[in-house]
This record gives sequence, C-alpha cells and structure tokens, in this order.
Amino acid sequence: MTRPRRVWRLALYLYAAVFFAALYAPLAIIVLLSANDSPAIGLPIRGWTSRWYTTVLGDPTMRDALLNSVLVGVLAAVISTTLALLLSLSFRRGVLGQRVIFQLILLPIILPGIVGGIVLLMFFGYLGARPGLYTTVAVAHIDWVLPFAFLTLHPRVRLLDRSIEEAASDLGAGSLAVFRRVVLPILAPALAATALFSFSLSFDEFIRTLFVIGFDRTIPVAFWGLAVEQLAPQLPAMAVVIVAISVVVSSIGFVFAGRSTHNHRTIA
Repeated sequence: MTRPRRVWRLALYLYAAVFFAALYAPLAIIVLLSANDSPAIGLPIRGWTSRWYTTVLGDPTMRDALLNSVLVGVLAAVISTTLALLLSLSFRRGVLGQRVIFQLILLPIILPGIVGGIVLLMFFGYLGARPGLYTTVAVAHIDWVLPFAFLTLHPRVRLLDRSIEEAASDLGAGSLAVFRRVVLPILAPALAATALFSFSLSFDEFIRTLFVIGFDRTIPVAFWGLAVEQLAPQLPAMAVVIVAISVVVSSIGFVFAGRSTHNHRTIA
C-alpha cells in the first residue's frame, strides 16, 4: 500500500473515531450520571447507585406518563402503518394526482417541529377539539409518523412481484383472498418493521405533543417538565429508560426489516 493511501485510510479512521465519539459520548455520560449517588446532576461521581431508576419507575406520575406514551405510540403505529399500506398499494396501481399526493404526504417531514405544532394547535382550535391523548395527541403523532411509515413500506410494496398475485387469481382466488393469503404474508415482516419504527418515532415525539397535549403527560413531556422546573437528579435515569425503550424497539424493527429484504430476494 502506498504512503498516500495509508495516510488517507488513517485520516478516515480518525474521522470515524471522532464522529462516533461525538455521537455516543453524551449517551455514555448520561448512563454514567444515571448511576451517580449524588443529589445533583453532574460530576464528580460520588458512588454508584440504582436508586434513581427506582425513583423513576416507582413514581406513579412517571409510570402514567410512560403508559400514555406506549398507548399513544401503539395507536399511532397501527393507524400509520395501515394508512401507509393502503397508500402504497394505491400508488402501486396508480392514482390521479399521485405526485402531488406524494408531496403532501412528506410535508410534515419538511415543516419544522415548532411550525407543525402551531399549525396543529390552530387546526384543533378551529375545530373546537378538546386536547387529549387519543384525540389531538394521537392525530398529531399520526401526522408526524405517517410519512416515515410510508417511506419505509412503499419500496417494499413496489417490489412485490405481480406475477405471484396473477397466479393466485388464475387459481381462482378473489382479490380479497389474494391480499389476505398472498400479499399480507409477504409483507408481514415489512409491516412489523414499519409499525415498530413508527412506535419509536411516536414514543419520542415531544415538540408537536407539547402544543396539543393539554393536561395529560407523555414521557418526553414529563421529562421536559422535570428538567425545566427542578432539574431533578433522576433525570439521567429517566433519559436512559427512554433511550433504552427506543433502542430496543428500533433494533427489533431492523431485524424485521432484514427479514423483509430476505423475503423479497428469495421470491425474486
């Protein structure tokens, strides 16, 4: 290997090391502080303890907020994945104004979070909708999650081999039977991955939620309240719990996404 190539490779390794250090060092510090036996957030480490996790999980307010996030996340994931599937199937067959519809679906991604929150707040205000978890918050989360669900699922739907559906139809299966017994089994891993990714996005959503939530609390909103009001010492432990749930759910989603890719390659 020539000297310029060695230098270039060394520079790439150095860049990667700095990049990953900047990316994961804050998370490592949060994990470290979550076990710090100190009533104040920060260094030095005064000992090791798990009491902050006990405080978080033992607090009824935090448990309620966590449950609210899970329930709204499940609802948003199911509805967003269903809508993404219907849209993807429609786009596969071709619909009038498909390009415009596609741009409208992606609009919530383009809008800054605070702008999206204000727009939703005004929208619900004009409708006279009462703020609540399963009304305004759920709708806001679906609005935010749907574009990502669509972008995750649409490529998988486009890769479906029409000849398989045509073969099932030739054997006497109706449209509903083809969808239920052929299309859904093939797309099942992709649907599971999309739902899990959607749940993770909804679970972590804060900005839009803050504008429309009313008196209820999700776990990100509860976390923000503790950070603003008192900088409570259990905040690092609370952050670790939130990150751990998101990482676990997303990791399972990646497993299903890999299975989906394998299914399509096998069929192809």
